[in-house]
Amino acid sequence: MKITKIKIQDESNFNSPLGVGGLSIYHTPALLNKTINGLNINPEGVYVDVTFGGGGHSSEILKKLGKNGKLLGFDQDEDAVKNAIDDSRFIFVRSNFQYLKNFLRYHNIEKVDGILADLGVSSHHFDEAERGFSFRFDGALDMRMNTKSPLTAAVLLNTYSEEQLADVFYLYGELHNSRKIARTIVNARTKTPFNTIFPFIEVLKPYFGREKEKKDMARVFQALRIEVNKEMDVLKSLLEQSLEVLNPGGRLVVLTYHSLEDRLVKNFFRTGNFEGKLEKDFYGNIISPLKAINNKVIIAGDEEIARNPRARSAKLRIAELVIG
Repeated sequence: MKITKIKIQDESNFNSPLGVGGLSIYHTPALLNKTINGLNINPEGVYVDVTFGGGGHSSEILKKLGKNGKLLGFDQDEDAVKNAIDDSRFIFVRSNFQYLKNFLRYHNIEKVDGILADLGVSSHHFDEAERGFSFRFDGALDMRMNTKSPLTAAVLLNTYSEEQLADVFYLYGELHNSRKIARTIVNARTKTPFNTIFPFIEVLKPYFGREKEKKDMARVFQALRIEVNKEMDVLKSLLEQSLEVLNPGGRLVVLTYHSLEDRLVKNFFRTGNFEGKLEKDFYGNIISPLKAINNKVIIAGDEEIARNPRARSAKLRIAELVIG
């Protein structure tokens, strides 16, 4: 498997030839073996890695595919382009996975045998100060996965109303003092607009005790990132589309890193809807288009967490499209 010249699908230019590169230490996938095994790969099947990133999952999938197998890798981030794999069975799609159906149709693919989603932020993004995903660095308040998007964290903080900001911090950060935080941000930006991370952190410090400061600040940044990238809407779109594009018996494998994502995935796998509303047949059996393969969520063991601390928060759920 070479990593050299490639052809890439871009949402604005379907045949844009972009750069070359190799798999760097971009991101260490959590629960890698369990995730790949969860796909139950058919060597001649068609699979989609909707969060290509550093290509860790895709490389392992390709190892299990035969010469007629096919893999599509989605990533909207231009940093992932250099990791694209030069393999005749692989197609890189530079786009958000909310356009999954559109790109499958473009490639004359009606159904696939498995979809893998490793949600959240890669190690690469947390370590790149200029991307603004981490409060460890005084970078720009950016947080965009797609750098072409006009909405940055700075734009959000400087233009959202107090009510809108409070909703973002409460819904996506689960911060109970969200209204006070929002009011403080609105008052502070009238004097100096927010552009970089450290001044923003200083404004919020009075609301967080020293013992919980890092945890609460992480929730603030999580909330901003989710809103900037519309992550919950995109996840819902992926789950709904999976029911249309999976073959009967096809697998949907999802890794989540916070409770909001996991709750959404758990509800959808169990009931086929996001609210978790149960519908039962005459015999009392739950009616759902999906069958959970693991009724108990899969988490990393102590040994893996020691090697890869990010795996501590990873939760793996696997479901199969019901036949018939």
